[in-house]
Amino acid sequence: MEALIPVINKLQDVFNTVGADIIQLPQIAVVGTQSSGKSSVLESLVGRDLLPRGTGIVTRRPLILQLVHLSPEDHRKTGDENDPYAWKNGRLNKAAECEEWGKFLHTKNKIYTDFDEIRQEIESETERISGNNKGVSDEPIHLKIYSPHVVNLTLVDLPGITKVPVGDQPKDIEVQIRDLILNHISNPNCIILAVTAANTDMATSEALKVAREVDPDGRRTLAVITKLDLMDAGTDAMDVLMGRVIPVKLGIIGVVNRSQLDINNKKSVADAIRDEHAFLQKKYPSLANRNGTKYLARTLNRLLMHHIRDCLPELKTRINVLSAQYQSLLSSYGEPVEDKSATLLQLITKFATEYCNTIEGTAKYIETAELCGGARICYIFHETFGRTLESVDPLGGLTTVDVLTAIRNATGPRPALFVPEVSFELLVKRQVKRLEEPSLRCVELVHEEMQRIIQHCSNYSTQELLRFPKLHDAIVEVVTSLLRKRLPVTNEMVHNLVAIELAYINTKHPDFADACGLMNNNVEEQRRQRVRDMPSAVPRDKSSKGPGWQSVSFSESPVATAMEAEGAKGDQEAGTGNWRGMLKASTGDDGTEEKTKPQSSLPASPQKGYAINLLDVPVPVVRKLSAREKRDCEVIERLIKSYFLIVRKNIQDSVPKAVMHFLVNHVKDSLQSELVGQLYKSMLLDDLLTESEDMAQRRNEAADMLKALQRASQIIAEIRETHLW
Repeated sequence: MEALIPVINKLQDVFNTVGADIIQLPQIAVVGTQSSGKSSVLESLVGRDLLPRGTGIVTRRPLILQLVHLSPEDHRKTGDENDPYAWKNGRLNKAAECEEWGKFLHTKNKIYTDFDEIRQEIESETERISGNNKGVSDEPIHLKIYSPHVVNLTLVDLPGITKVPVGDQPKDIEVQIRDLILNHISNPNCIILAVTAANTDMATSEALKVAREVDPDGRRTLAVITKLDLMDAGTDAMDVLMGRVIPVKLGIIGVVNRSQLDINNKKSVADAIRDEHAFLQKKYPSLANRNGTKYLARTLNRLLMHHIRDCLPELKTRINVLSAQYQSLLSSYGEPVEDKSATLLQLITKFATEYCNTIEGTAKYIETAELCGGARICYIFHETFGRTLESVDPLGGLTTVDVLTAIRNATGPRPALFVPEVSFELLVKRQVKRLEEPSLRCVELVHEEMQRIIQHCSNYSTQELLRFPKLHDAIVEVVTSLLRKRLPVTNEMVHNLVAIELAYINTKHPDFADACGLMNNNVEEQRRQRVRDMPSAVPRDKSSKGPGWQSVSFSESPVATAMEAEGAKGDQEAGTGNWRGMLKASTGDDGTEEKTKPQSSLPASPQKGYAINLLDVPVPVVRKLSAREKRDCEVIERLIKSYFLIVRKNIQDSVPKAVMHFLVNHVKDSLQSELVGQLYKSMLLDDLLTESEDMAQRRNEAADMLKALQRASQIIAEIRETHLW
């Protein structure tokens, strides 16, 4: 199992080269309050003074510290022949021959043999990012220490938990540091090293509190009690070290760090460890063998190895999954263009094909969140447009007074015996005209959807276009221009469809003739009833023209003659749909009385035997309509409604066909030829196929990440099953 920690260190190196943290590698994070002794614990583990020391907040950036144990026999093998700092004239240089050294990731292959230089480099690198007045940053510093006196470990030194901002620290410094710590220790593959000073109450430990938030069961938390030698006289940490105060599953280990005076006096770490052992033997003899820095190092090494063993299968699966994802991502970015002419033609053809397939519903990428393409156009035709037409009231905006006024205006200066035909045509044309606006709106909606299909194809179907923003913009412009040119042609056709309906009112239409025949029978029956109800003073002809028909025999009345003639004609042509026969007005109630009654003022209300001359009434007048007026208006309204429904049915059927022919199908058929004609030109090749810098950068990043993942997979594959036990 000793080989597992170097494996993780290799993986860490691999992913550090690409600056990625997508793989959550096993590591140990050191958490504690400010000045609790975290850095001293790390220095004790390394055995050298290498971390900045002082009062207040010193660690202001995460420090990822990799400890690499070197045995004497493989010490010289660590030199890399390609490393100019390690090799000179075919042999290891003096720096590489040192017993211990360090390397920073940000300084590449530079080797530091003086640990004072390592401390100065950490300080300068911290100030470079975080400033020189207590600022904090979450960008880590990577340091690797090679030494025969260390055990294989990967540690992360985090900034200390603080409460009050000082220097240039923002007011929310507590929240920032807390979020930074949680970001590291929330990694399920991270062991939490919670550092707490012995001269404080364990129940108030901020480190344990933060650890409990992400590790409530304590399965990956190890407590370290520092400053055992600074406890008040008469007190000890026996109960704490035995786990009687706050139990921690991975254990509680006490250590004794060097004081600031010891550091100022240049007391070595080796002497400090010897004094620590003597202190533990004197103060805690029963616990001396389970505490101290050396025992902490061995425990951390053992915990990390077992933790790596448990995490390795999941880590291997994660790397394989990410490799497949980045391989697919890199493929979507495409290869650098070699044959620009062929590439341009291929992209144009693919876009045109995907555009047409989206309309036809055979596209590779089908939208599931909303209707798109041809399905949306179908919805516009049969739902949006169809329901809009059905919601149009055939008599909307047309009142009874409007109908009556139109009838009177169509008669001119002479009183009308029959309802004039021109009034029906004028009114029905006015109603049919209302169908033009929703029809044009239908064209507009289809045009908008075909515009949206362009973006759909760019985002889902032809991602190669994202590599070439100028080509994408040019294609969008060509398709938009084509749609814009077809819009007025389609609108003109729809306008003509409505104009065609207005040009000729076909009263011989089969559906309209059936409606007229039904109403003709109703009106004729009403007229016969009025003749039978005429006053007895009016003589009647005994002769019968037919079943139920009695004519009026006052020869001096032209109205009666017209009635008789129209009645006979109506009997003969009841089923032909001659609508004028059913529109004639009955004069049985007022024809004779108008000849005998002298002219006088208009009666207050219509009575039997008296007629109301509507031409004498000022317009408009709010009054109750006479029976004849109601009858005339009702006939006109029924005819308008009947004919309007016929026209609406025609429009509802013909407008979608016109839109499909003049807009949708025309664009589908001519799209590719239009794109090729506008864009496939030698002078435009270089400009259109200029790749965006962003896309080139993303391709390089994906390629680097894929290489790192493949290298990581090889590293894990080298581990034999025997290494795990």
